[in-house]
Amino acid sequence: MSSAYDISSTFNKIKVDHKICLKVNTDLNASSEILSWFEQINHAQMINQQIWWQCQTLLIEGFANIVEHAHKNLPKETPIEIEVCLSNQQMEIRILSRGEAFDLEKQLREVSELKDNEQERGRGLKIMSAIADKLSYEKIADNYYCLFISKFY
Repeated sequence: MSSAYDISSTFNKIKVDHKICLKVNTDLNASSEILSWFEQINHAQMINQQIWWQCQTLLIEGFANIVEHAHKNLPKETPIEIEVCLSNQQMEIRILSRGEAFDLEKQLREVSELKDNEQERGRGLKIMSAIADKLSYEKIADNYYCLFISKFY
């Protein structure tokens, strides 16, 4: 990944069996490209179908949140970098963004629980929080943030 910052250096290291990286523009239309790219690490012997669908959901919800919130005032040409690391027991997804700070924990506290939330929008973070084993959004450098998602299987 050719970013100004190495996002994989920020978090705990896992024994990585597969690692893939992608850079896309700030555009929700890139979702199909992202899912197609993500398919290259779908190793049925490692991940059961339900976990795979959950990881796809985490990836796309995370990407959509970056586009719609972190990058909402940035040009479409602003890159979003994605890294997925796969081990024999865990998947880590890192989505590198630019833009404004965002307090993930505060937002999760303020959003209604899924069962009480009938809004059309605003449930993505709660869904991600329910599915992920670890979910964080941290500043990693000036104007660089990382949405970190971990899922064990």
